[in-house]
Amino acid sequence: MRVNLPSFLITLVGACCLTLPVAAQSRRPQAKHAPAARPSATSPATVAAPRTGQTLIVRTEPNASIWLDEVRRGVSGATGQLQIDRVAPGRHTLRVRAVGFNERVLPLLPAQRGVIALRLTRTTDEAELAFQQAEAARAQATDNDARKPAAELYRRALTMRPRFPAAHVGLARLLLDMNDTDGALAESAAARTERPVYAEASVVEGRSLHVQGDDVAAIAAYRRALREARGVQPEAYTGLGIALEEKGRYAEAADAYTKAIAQLADTEPILYELLGRTYERLENYKAAVAAYEKYLQLAPDGKLAPAIRSIIEQLRQQANGDDIPLPPPR
Repeated sequence: MRVNLPSFLITLVGACCLTLPVAAQSRRPQAKHAPAARPSATSPATVAAPRTGQTLIVRTEPNASIWLDEVRRGVSGATGQLQIDRVAPGRHTLRVRAVGFNERVLPLLPAQRGVIALRLTRTTDEAELAFQQAEAARAQATDNDARKPAAELYRRALTMRPRFPAAHVGLARLLLDMNDTDGALAESAAARTERPVYAEASVVEGRSLHVQGDDVAAIAAYRRALREARGVQPEAYTGLGIALEEKGRYAEAADAYTKAIAQLADTEPILYELLGRTYERLENYKAAVAAYEKYLQLAPDGKLAPAIRSIIEQLRQQANGDDIPLPPPR
């Protein structure tokens, strides 16, 4: 089974900013912030794809959630296998969790690629089981009625094990999905009390603050998450890019989206839509076209593909005669 869309992108991008490209939208009043600086001569005119890496095949229990460097990369299939493509060179950390089993973390050396077999041991820890059930219920819930049982399971786990940072973060994510930002912030703070250096808790704090409209504090929380994760946290980079874009800091936003793209190894086309839109706002039309064409390459039948195709010619006209190559025939 291949990599699934990370849940943070479904909620973070879908809820905050999934829109048509800038030039496809009707004219709107300019935002009340300082105009963006025009790109310098060194601004990229093309979007370089992340370096091609190796393939990692994880064999473990069926229906197990699998993280690579704290990025959830998908769920193993009925055979217990998940394939992760484009794994960059260097050291990584693999984490596997399945309902009814103890979670396991495995450091991967640079030479460890190909098939990684990771067997889990069963658990009878009631707090852990309640937490795992809550995580599964949250993943499947599509409305607040379905989310309420998940909240009860998280709270049951925390009752049985009050010092349980991961359960606090899971509950914070759930409350954010339910638009309870104050509750989400309280749970993020509780997680950080138990585990002071906790990048995921900082990310959820940033998302909650962004929803509340406090982008200055959200940006600070996202930057803290990146420090805590030593720079490897694509959810933080994505959230940071969104917050910076809304503040009119487009060059910084483009840099954040580019780093998220690299860390997700070209698996999430929507990030190229965000990057293209940001380059449009910088009036760097060559880079915008390159980003949009990368989206089309990765998701030719994607949700935004028709709008993106229709806008590319408009961007060529706005490029003031710059030579932007035509896309290859399909």
